[in-house]
Amino acid sequence: MPLSSIQMIQGMSGVQGTTGTTATQGTDGSGFGAALTGAVDNLQQISSASNELAIKAVTGDLTDIHSATIASTRAQVTLELVAAVRNKGVDAFNEIMRMQA
Repeated sequence: MPLSSIQMIQGMSGVQGTTGTTATQGTDGSGFGAALTGAVDNLQQISSASNELAIKAVTGDLTDIHSATIASTRAQVTLELVAAVRNKGVDAFNEIMRMQA
């Protein structure tokens, strides 16, 4: 199972460079929602793959324990990333709601 640093945030499909069309979307929040939804979907896929490898490791069907360890760490880091992005979004929303007109 090859690992790439880009693969960790691959689920955030709405995130593009400054030349992408996502950066020019309206301010209705749909871009952020789509990116967060994609990240959660990616997290679910990574987590289920990690669980399958963990089950194989426990039952003795896994020949390479490194792949289970890598998948578990990858799922943990991805969960932390998604949680951090969500928390920053909630903090930003709360800050906007505290602003006075």
